[in-house]
Amino acid sequence: MKFLEYTPFERINDFLDHLNLGECTIKGCLEAYSCKHTGTDKKLSLSLEHEILDYLGQSSGSDSSSPADLLLSRSSRKTLIYLVLSLCHMYPDYDFSAVKAHQFFTEEYWDSFKQILDNYLFEASRAWYEVHGDGSLLETLQHALDEVVKLSDCDVYSYNPTSDADPFSESGSIWSFSFFFYNRKLKRVVTFRFCCLSNLAGEGFVRSPLGFDEDGEIFDDMDM
Repeated sequence: MKFLEYTPFERINDFLDHLNLGECTIKGCLEAYSCKHTGTDKKLSLSLEHEILDYLGQSSGSDSSSPADLLLSRSSRKTLIYLVLSLCHMYPDYDFSAVKAHQFFTEEYWDSFKQILDNYLFEASRAWYEVHGDGSLLETLQHALDEVVKLSDCDVYSYNPTSDADPFSESGSIWSFSFFFYNRKLKRVVTFRFCCLSNLAGEGFVRSPLGFDEDGEIFDDMDM
């Protein structure tokens, strides 16, 4: 996948690059990618496709309501592959080849995303207004996303990793989120990752990372 540069993201990325809020620091980044494979992407894409097809073959005799049915269409398998490839570009130092579909969740479009931002970026939004004073952080983010990837045409996904596939599982991490805005028509994915790191970690007051439920079957909750 090819990284795409867009001016609307620059001001937001600069603000969220290292936002110190006293006891914690917020870090966030917006990135856009085309769905055109690079040489490395092609190899991983083929590997993921084979793994999915192998799983489907092993599940052929299971109940018809199996989550594997979600991946029967080539379109759904391509979506999963694009999301995994995006992760690989977002965090090049991590290996996501073993990521499974049940670690991605479909969001209820903008409303679910907005609620999460309202809850977790409340203090960051106050800081944004103090610095810029020309609209809220959420409104600015919404306009930037709409300009780059057309929100009304997007499927929105979140990534809830297990502890061994979480780039923010290091000491000091309080919580982290990774969202994907996938526009099939434009063949484009915009990623938005943001996390909160404790500034007290060096003093021995480290809070536990946000836990994720690892129960369920291999492809549970994935709705492509």
